[in-house]
Amino acid sequence: MKWSELSIHTTQEAVEPISNILHEAGASGVVIEDIADLIKERSTALGEIYQLNPSDYPEEGVVVKAYLPVNSFLGETVDAIKSAINNLLTYDIDLGKNHITISEVNEEEWATAWKKYYHPVKISEKFTIVPTWEIYEPVHSDELIIELDPGMAFGTGTHPTTVLCIQALERTVQKGDTVIDVGTGSGVLSIAAGLLGANQIQALDLDQVAVDSARLNCKLNKVHHVVTVKQNNLLDGIEGPVDVIVSNILAEIIVRFIDKAYEVLKENGTFITSGIIQNKKQEVKDALLDAGFVIEETMVMEDWVAFIARKK
Repeated sequence: MKWSELSIHTTQEAVEPISNILHEAGASGVVIEDIADLIKERSTALGEIYQLNPSDYPEEGVVVKAYLPVNSFLGETVDAIKSAINNLLTYDIDLGKNHITISEVNEEEWATAWKKYYHPVKISEKFTIVPTWEIYEPVHSDELIIELDPGMAFGTGTHPTTVLCIQALERTVQKGDTVIDVGTGSGVLSIAAGLLGANQIQALDLDQVAVDSARLNCKLNKVHHVVTVKQNNLLDGIEGPVDVIVSNILAEIIVRFIDKAYEVLKENGTFITSGIIQNKKQEVKDALLDAGFVIEETMVMEDWVAFIARKK
């Protein structure tokens, strides 16, 4: 089968929204090539090992790649993707070069080759992300393993915004807690909450493909008995009270439902927000404070920010 490789040269700020656009257009996953990965200092405290080839990365900025089947609708799909990406400018998102190229590849060239770059990664004190095809033995007795297959999800679970959320959940979730995961995607945050002992988790996403993927991943990680995955627009129609709400989506989307999150949370409940690029930090912070939240911790990783806020 023939596939078309769509490559977008952009900025770190635009990676998340462009990845979402590509997913909605039918891509089951994306490849992110960020020049910053070559130069940033990395801690080995959690056991990560990195070996990167400079020739795989652009000279500047970020290249986001996705693969679409070559069919009679490809031209229309590509035009729709270009239009959606250009529309991000209305949200003051820096697109950088915004240079888009298309090339054709054979299925056997890419369907499995990327797997050699994806290995178990310890992302917090307790959690390790493990690809489903790897055999991994826990190093510590209290280590928690999340198995993911990026081929059916939206990434490897190791993007900074996801890591920040999981680290925040690790500090926040108590056994028996009730949790809502807004914009669940692959379901990785709901899985983490379940493994931490939450006994009732609602995983919500507007995209039915995400819902299906999250259900599969929750079953794979044996937390499906405590996670209810359903299609839903943010917190519309959702009632509480719950102990924790977590959301790893665009800052522009987060600010739309902060008031609703405050309403749904219990007193002293926690709202974890991530997916926030640095230049949107103050906007989200102000909205949280205006709604009545107290910000207990601001977490930063690379260009990304996450807040742990409490309803007092």
